[in-house]
Amino acid sequence: MRQILPSQWKTRLRNFFLDLDARIDSTLFSSGRGLRELYERYSTFMDRFYVGRWKRWVFIEPLSEAATIGLGGMVVLLALAVPAFRETADDDWLKKSDLAVTFLDRYGNPIGSRGIKHNDSIPLEDFPDVLIKATLATEDRRFYDHFGIDIAGTARALVTNAQAGGVRQGGSSITQQLAKNLFLNNERTIERKIKEAFLAIWLETRLSKNEILKLYLDRAYMGGGTFGVDGAAHFYFNKSARDVNLAEAAMLAGLFKAPTKYAPHINLPAARARANVVLDNLVDAGFMTEGQVFGARRNPAVAVDRRDENSPNYYLDWAFDEMRRLVDTFPKSYTERVFVVRTAIDMNVQRAAEEAIENQLRQFGRDYHATQAATVVSDLDGGIRAMVGGRDYGASQFNRATDAYRQPGSSFKPYVYTTALLNGFTPNSKIVDGPVCIGNWCPQNYGHSYSGSVTLTQAITRSINVVPVKLSIAMGGKEGPKAGRAKIIEVARRFGLKAPLPDTPSLPIGSDEVTVVEHAVAYATFPNRGRSVTPHAVLEVRTGAGDLVWRWDRDGPKPRQAIPASVAADMAGMMSHVVSEGTARRAALDGIPTAGKTGTTNAYRDAWFVGYTGNFTCAVWYGNDDYSPTNRMTGGSLPAQTWHDIMVAAHQGVEVREIPGVGMGQKLPPQPAAQANAANAAPKVLETKPGPPPVLTKRGADILVRVEKMLDDAAKTLGKTSSSTPAKLDKPSSSALAFPENYVTAAGDQAATPTPRKN
Repeated sequence: MRQILPSQWKTRLRNFFLDLDARIDSTLFSSGRGLRELYERYSTFMDRFYVGRWKRWVFIEPLSEAATIGLGGMVVLLALAVPAFRETADDDWLKKSDLAVTFLDRYGNPIGSRGIKHNDSIPLEDFPDVLIKATLATEDRRFYDHFGIDIAGTARALVTNAQAGGVRQGGSSITQQLAKNLFLNNERTIERKIKEAFLAIWLETRLSKNEILKLYLDRAYMGGGTFGVDGAAHFYFNKSARDVNLAEAAMLAGLFKAPTKYAPHINLPAARARANVVLDNLVDAGFMTEGQVFGARRNPAVAVDRRDENSPNYYLDWAFDEMRRLVDTFPKSYTERVFVVRTAIDMNVQRAAEEAIENQLRQFGRDYHATQAATVVSDLDGGIRAMVGGRDYGASQFNRATDAYRQPGSSFKPYVYTTALLNGFTPNSKIVDGPVCIGNWCPQNYGHSYSGSVTLTQAITRSINVVPVKLSIAMGGKEGPKAGRAKIIEVARRFGLKAPLPDTPSLPIGSDEVTVVEHAVAYATFPNRGRSVTPHAVLEVRTGAGDLVWRWDRDGPKPRQAIPASVAADMAGMMSHVVSEGTARRAALDGIPTAGKTGTTNAYRDAWFVGYTGNFTCAVWYGNDDYSPTNRMTGGSLPAQTWHDIMVAAHQGVEVREIPGVGMGQKLPPQPAAQANAANAAPKVLETKPGPPPVLTKRGADILVRVEKMLDDAAKTLGKTSSSTPAKLDKPSSSALAFPENYVTAAGDQAATPTPRKN
């Protein structure tokens, strides 16, 4: 190896590295000496500014610490500001809430509106001076003086709340409230308040004070489903915001704090008390004198009585949310913000649903300790015909039909039995109803007893708890119950359930939570021959000028084959026994095929009935918002009776369809007199209402047309006879013989006595 390189190369390499080393050493030495000289010059220069003794500790050290802390604070503020500024990433941030939607029912009749129509909004200078002053005096007196955050007002609010031991005064400026309305939600968290503060400053840099105030007056929620002071003025006083007087302006300004609590159509005394506080604020702020507000105190505003109006507000809120999601799918180049939307709602069914729930709660709610209910009626395409999200929209806008997750209890079992049929079981397969445990959990039946060997049809009819659990174990096979429950969850997803559905041993008996709307539409898979559909409110979207933009049957998601049609038919046959002879006999409809499943949860916290016909599907839930137990309410009591009352109204004038696997319905047997008397004596047994009247089919209409023509011919014949010769009473015309019950003599008022017909 030593002989590879020639000796002269070795010498050259040695000299090269020695030279390189010398150059590096020289450079480092020169650099070090230069840095020392530079530092000495800097020290000599800074010595001129040296401050010692007391001046250093009074001035220099505090300033130095402030600079250090300030730099660190700026880094922290920047880190906190990034999430807030992400909310403004959209170029059309100013249009995020300015949709103006007019809603129509399925027949084209207006039912309400949501959103804000900026193109028709009132200029700020046209708002009454008293309304502007009342708003500023109550919400932000220093609005024109601060930079988006009122430091003094926030400090004052903190002191006031600390002295009162609770929230008595808000510290948010108008700009902060607008930032919340434009970009954030109403959650009470520190993160939201931090974002609100940064966004308020950001708004102040991009909009003038008048523009901020104008947006605030246009976009604040004012109760009753209205947004903006102009919409509220029309809703509460039937006039434009331009025309409100001082008393009305004070009442409107009082709504900004809590529109639900102080809405005059819900609680007029509270609204007037709040308006009186606004008048006090006007005087305290120096905007008006006591003499100027005296007349408004003596003559408070009178709101329009809206208690009898039946606007489907829960439905409209849900449809508006769907519309906002739908608009986000439109091309970015599409700038239209005013729409007319035809929905799937049927107002006759909607009113029947509202009345059924209110009647049941008023009559039996106290006995059962139940205070709330929700229901959804859907057609088999997923279009929501009716939605009730609670007992009183004015008292609570929380939609229990779409936003509340409640345990479905046994109404979840059809998904379990469907999974069993998909894995080799049949409706006649037998399972032993006996004790079973998964780990330390041992399910019990309703009566704490067992029935021995039962078929799947008998098990679902009697709502046995043990059988679904044993089915989940059997479907898991060697992989264990967890694998069986995974199959159940997968089938429930196919039906359309999007709830979390965590895997727990009690999943097969309905311990996981679902929403009413998803549960109702998922059941449509059974009468749909196994095809699942998507719940929706919007059928058709048009611009304000009438141009078609979107249509459900053309642009919406198509039905998906979730399960085989044969399995859906078998399940319908099994579930029909629940209504005819099981736990839901109160839901039976006269002459209409019906199937469904009741559900009752632990401690009777939730009571359900979810069922369907060949035309509609409907879910009914009863319970309490605080999850307190009811007084032994089961799904076969109020939920089944409410379902019956709603579906009777829904099938009025509708041609009844059969359910695949069930066929057409049968007439209910007449109620025995003894049972009727017992029903009248027992307060909790409701009288079964008659079914819908006979439906006029096309064939029936043709027959009536022919009858009308024959009667006209008979009348003409009788008229000619009476004008020429007297009519013979013992020989009626051929038309009269054909319809003897309609035969009347032409000579007088006496009617012939026809021979009774045999049908």
